[in-house]
Amino acid sequence: MSRRCELSGINRQIGHKVSHSNIKTKREFQPNLVNVTLASDALGQSFKFRITAAALRTVDHRGGLDQYLLKADEAELSTRAAKVRRDLKKKLAETAAA
Repeated sequence: MSRRCELSGINRQIGHKVSHSNIKTKREFQPNLVNVTLASDALGQSFKFRITAAALRTVDHRGGLDQYLLKADEAELSTRAAKVRRDLKKKLAETAAA
């Protein structure tokens, strides 16, 4: 499983570990990934995602999974999250038309 956030698209970064004598060695900075279950109000079901702690705070700040997905760019979402976003938009369009 890749070390990539399913909602924000954040993945590992490459940098240097710098010693006291200023010797630089390559290292990785891993994202803080957590397994969470987020509920969609409009779809009426829950989804399991592997997201960063920062993305979880953003979901909370925006008012839930539905609002986060509607505002998110589909290019940075994972394929599973993009499918949930498409289903959500379809459900909201049906509700608005009725």
